[in-house]
Amino acid sequence: MQLLYLVIPLAPLAGAIIAGLFGWAIGRRGAHRVTIVGMVISTLASAVVFLDVLDGATDNVSVYTWLASGNTRFEVGFLIDRLSALMMLVVSFVSLMVHVYTIGYMADDPGYQRFFSYISLFTFFMLVLVASNNFLQLFFGWEGVGLMSYLLIGFWYTRPTAIYAQLKAFLANRVGDFGFLVGIAVILMYFGTLDYVAVFANARSLAGNTIEVLPGATWSLMTVICILLFMGAMGKSAQFPLHVWLPDSMEGPTPISALIHAATMVTAGIFMVARMSPLYELSETALSVVMVIGAITGLFMALVAIVQNDIKRVVAYSTLSQLGYMTVALGASAYAAGIFHLVTHAFFKALLFLGAGSVIIALHHEQDMRRMGGLRKHMPITYWTTLIGAVASVGIPGFAGFFSKDAIIEAVHLSRLPGAGIAYFALASTVFVTALYTFRLLFMTFHGAERFHGPGKGAHGEHGHAPHESPAVVTVPLVLLAIPSILAGYGIGPVLFGGYFGDSIVVAPGHDVLAQMGRDFHGVIAMMEHAVATLPFWFALAGIATAWYLYLRRPDLPDAIKERAGLLYTVLERKYGFDEAYQWLFGDGAVRFGTGLWKGGDVAVIDGVFVDGSARAVAWFAAVIRFLQSGFIYHYAFAMIIGILVLLTMIFVT
Repeated sequence: MQLLYLVIPLAPLAGAIIAGLFGWAIGRRGAHRVTIVGMVISTLASAVVFLDVLDGATDNVSVYTWLASGNTRFEVGFLIDRLSALMMLVVSFVSLMVHVYTIGYMADDPGYQRFFSYISLFTFFMLVLVASNNFLQLFFGWEGVGLMSYLLIGFWYTRPTAIYAQLKAFLANRVGDFGFLVGIAVILMYFGTLDYVAVFANARSLAGNTIEVLPGATWSLMTVICILLFMGAMGKSAQFPLHVWLPDSMEGPTPISALIHAATMVTAGIFMVARMSPLYELSETALSVVMVIGAITGLFMALVAIVQNDIKRVVAYSTLSQLGYMTVALGASAYAAGIFHLVTHAFFKALLFLGAGSVIIALHHEQDMRRMGGLRKHMPITYWTTLIGAVASVGIPGFAGFFSKDAIIEAVHLSRLPGAGIAYFALASTVFVTALYTFRLLFMTFHGAERFHGPGKGAHGEHGHAPHESPAVVTVPLVLLAIPSILAGYGIGPVLFGGYFGDSIVVAPGHDVLAQMGRDFHGVIAMMEHAVATLPFWFALAGIATAWYLYLRRPDLPDAIKERAGLLYTVLERKYGFDEAYQWLFGDGAVRFGTGLWKGGDVAVIDGVFVDGSARAVAWFAAVIRFLQSGFIYHYAFAMIIGILVLLTMIFVT
């Protein structure tokens, strides 16, 4: 079985190396074949390991010792339990669907082989991350997915907007990763090891320790460690205020948008916090911080999605909001609910992104929803699969998103941790907003009048032909993702209330809100029946009805509301001003700082004082000496007489 553990990440790595280094020799078809074969092998191996773990087989194995320093060993290894097995299966399956989809989406791109190499290498790093059994390997995978996101967001490197977006993603993640690295360093300093099992086993014995963050300011050691680690999650999972990179990452090709935002990079932070549950359960302060940050992200990013017109950016802000749900679940100690939503979200969000990409293909890379409409009859498969993704995202009973989202809302409602009340209000409000922007996207894209006609182009649009359904390599992944977007939620019983995660997730008895929910859980049918009487269900229906009225019944109203909204609309359109503020503070601030160093340091001090100043000093000294070197004998004689008088005076005085 240990051989399979190695096969899961190494199969995508092998495909990435072959496609990347030998793509010129094997051609476009060879590149996608070798990487897809690698992903098929990885997915099948993940499924075998998952089934094995379900039978009770868990493993913690060290594969290679990279470095030994004193009693500390830095190793490469695998921790295979129900959490990591589930993550490996989801990551490999979604990545496989994206690989297949890419054949159609990137068919005419000159960087075809390079793109397949990148996404396979991206998957390798993500699989290394989720399977790791120590913090060193976790950090390796963590930084690897960050590097690959940088390369993939800026894949079209001739576009200035893509270059800007990849730099923003890189820098925002470096801020979070700095805290993450410091947190790992503190763990090594106090625990003397980076092995998960050893750290978790000794965590409770160090729970009472304190640390001085600043002189005179004493903090709980566990609180400091957990908040520092969560800083890394804030960067990777795009939580407020490090969320700014994710919407701009839409500059990358749509397949990587689905891969980054569905099951891989942005969920790495969620997985990490769930994996570190034995530490987080020892700090209620850290849990409250996590919960409040998630609530802010969930609600305020959903509001921004309402005013976006780029179809991919709407889905991107939806991802931000859904990540907020997962983060709140972690803060409420409902780790299983957060991971469950991660899984259901992976399917329906990948479906929404790939559905958006199918539309973009049909409209020759048009992304503005104001230039779409009426596509339902032209693209029936894309429409129905996207509808399934939309309904699942909103949380309508019977679809995957309903079970995981409602579980999170109820868990937060039961939580007694500080900040739970604020989080419950934010998430309940977000249900309405989610339904509004999701069905706004659906109605503007697929319903209503056709708006993709160019001036003078007739009935066939700007490109001489009507939009048509995408090829099978695009639609088959949509169908395969639509199936779990419906069915994945029906596993809620064993996953949340049946002890599926076992010892891989630790919850303190006083924080176990899922146990309270489990006492009232009577099956999925009863849960759906109960939902009809709850606020989230009616908020979701109200959001859908509002979107229908505004964008189908009265399409003139949105512009009128926009004019009357005034400042509120401007604030949402400018995304609360974070981009401008960060640009002024960090981008322009770095320029101002550099200019100050140049003019004040280089020009004024180094050149002005040391270089030019020394030259001026020599010139001044030479000018003074020139007066003493006049060339007249009587001047020299007079100077000698004065010198003798000075010497005689000094002799007699002393």
